[in-house]
Amino acid sequence: MSLASNSDQPANILVIDEDIDAREHLRSVFESAGYCVTIAVDATSALRLLQKVICDLVVLDLALSGVDGFALCKILRAQPSTSKLPLIALSQNEVETEKLEAFAAGADDYVAKTATAEIVSRSGTHLRAAQRESALMGSNRELRFLADLGRGLLRTLEPEQLVRRVAGATFEATGAAMCAACVSVGDKNEAACVFDREGSAEGSALLRVDRLKSWLISSTSPLLISEKRKFFLRDEAHAVEYVAPLSFGGRTKGALIVAFDKAEDCDDTECRLVDAAAQQAALAAHISSLYQDARDASANLTIEVERRTAEVQAQRRFIEAIIDSLPLSLYAIDRNYEIVAWNRNRELGELGIPRGSVLGKNIFDVLTRQKQELLEDEFALVFKTGDIQRIEHATVTAAGKMKHWLISKIPMWTELNAGVSHVITIGEEITDRVEANRAVARAEKLAAIGRLAAGVVHEINNPLATISACAEALESRVTEGAFEGSEALDDLREYLGLIRSEAFRCKMITNGLLDFSRTRPSEHTLVNLADVISSAARLLSHQHRDDKVELQIELPDNLPQVSGDGSQLQQAVIALATNAIDAMPDGGVLKIAGQRLRRNVLVKVSDTGVGIPQENIAKIFEPFFTTKEVGKGTGLGLAVCYGILTEHGGSLDVQSKTGVGTTFTISLPAVDSDGDPQV
Repeated sequence: MSLASNSDQPANILVIDEDIDAREHLRSVFESAGYCVTIAVDATSALRLLQKVICDLVVLDLALSGVDGFALCKILRAQPSTSKLPLIALSQNEVETEKLEAFAAGADDYVAKTATAEIVSRSGTHLRAAQRESALMGSNRELRFLADLGRGLLRTLEPEQLVRRVAGATFEATGAAMCAACVSVGDKNEAACVFDREGSAEGSALLRVDRLKSWLISSTSPLLISEKRKFFLRDEAHAVEYVAPLSFGGRTKGALIVAFDKAEDCDDTECRLVDAAAQQAALAAHISSLYQDARDASANLTIEVERRTAEVQAQRRFIEAIIDSLPLSLYAIDRNYEIVAWNRNRELGELGIPRGSVLGKNIFDVLTRQKQELLEDEFALVFKTGDIQRIEHATVTAAGKMKHWLISKIPMWTELNAGVSHVITIGEEITDRVEANRAVARAEKLAAIGRLAAGVVHEINNPLATISACAEALESRVTEGAFEGSEALDDLREYLGLIRSEAFRCKMITNGLLDFSRTRPSEHTLVNLADVISSAARLLSHQHRDDKVELQIELPDNLPQVSGDGSQLQQAVIALATNAIDAMPDGGVLKIAGQRLRRNVLVKVSDTGVGIPQENIAKIFEPFFTTKEVGKGTGLGLAVCYGILTEHGGSLDVQSKTGVGTTFTISLPAVDSDGDPQV
């Protein structure tokens, strides 16, 4: 995407339409609204333009020749450079099926071509949303960078350590081609460090020191250089340099120089990040100068030490305030596994522990809910290798809700040539991200399998019918004695039986696919879920009358009605109950209960079976996923249930514990006698 949304430059909009009148009309309307407009007549020319021209938003006609607008949306979403580019699809007439297909292909919006005012309005909305997202990502990135750099500079007092740490951190954070930091502490203490293209730390050989000193004397403001003859770094391959002075208290103590191979890589976000790093480095350089002055000035040693201590404490409080403000859980331990830092977010929530009660304690005495052996191995690996370790971890709250966390264990060095002295652990809750990714993946798989099933099932059924008919005909001839006396008669009977049974199994799979891909009815009626549950219970009692399973039904008297298809809802209940019976091979209790919860009606199907392993919970709604033996299941039952309940505006939730049992909960919105949602 372009950076126009983060600057004063007008946004550039790419219009793709074969109709010259429509194109020129849109160009005129957008330009009148203050936007820049780029024109393309087809998908091929649009893709070529996007490789050369930076665009903020694409407006495309779905009815393109050759590669149509739907295919172009998919292509743009598949390419990393355009995957987040806002796309607005245009159609001559608003058609519901075409709108759904456009959204499935990746379009962000769908508007009629004739509604030009609406097109401009929605374009502005999407551009503002992209701008807010970009700004939010930049802010989070800057906060993390400041926290990491602040912790690194906390005990950096020597100029050589300071420039190396600042240059290295900025080099990694900006993805620059080269990065250099130089600082002057006092009258004689000067240091410089350059990280070259291989990421190796060098001295000042690659830095034009005299030119830089001349600039620092006359300027205290950041500078963007695009003329190679004015570069401060001895490398002619990069395109631009951004230079930020290290200024503190009105004095310039050095500079931070970052080189980029492409001018567009040096955007507003990168410049703010470099400026923030320069401010941190300036403060650290100031602290370093205080330390140097205190060491050299023996006459005023006590005063200088107190001043330096005050500055360090102020810096520490400032950094601790930054860390406490981060929306992350953070703690740090030393090599003795004693807790030395514990931020405010670790004190909050149901698992929160006050900071004063944990500082100085052994981490294994505090985190008692986690396995000590596993936790100790994770810390030992970071202390040994010095590599960042990231682990995704899931927890269950007291209310039974699953939460997902990204746990990062980060090494920390207090001395350059020593080993890892501390390990910082950061916990970020990613529950929404994980659930959203799973929902998107599940929806994409369901849609793909549905489209595949609709086109393939009927074609498979025809040859299956022919195979079955031929097998039955041959079996009739065998029964009539047509092959009497043949040595292969027994083999023929066996093979014909196998053909018939396998053809029947294929027929079961295709029937499941038909159920999975069948279009849901658009007209719903009022359904009494109590009747649905009772009817399903009668069918289950008849089908499984010899099973060692006790069936319990709980139905309240005031269970509200829902809007939907009764036969499909009954199919979903029976499918869940059948799975529950299969999970209790040695018998158990199957319980089906109805319940009202605020504006929803719940149907809970519980069993006392073997349970579902935690690693399979996320997969059970995927088509063709099954843990049953071959021939015992197709893996489509739960996928069909999920599709039915989604079409009814409901949801399907699962809670399971291995060896204890499983509970599936159907949730549907309640309606009154007129079919309106209940309040």
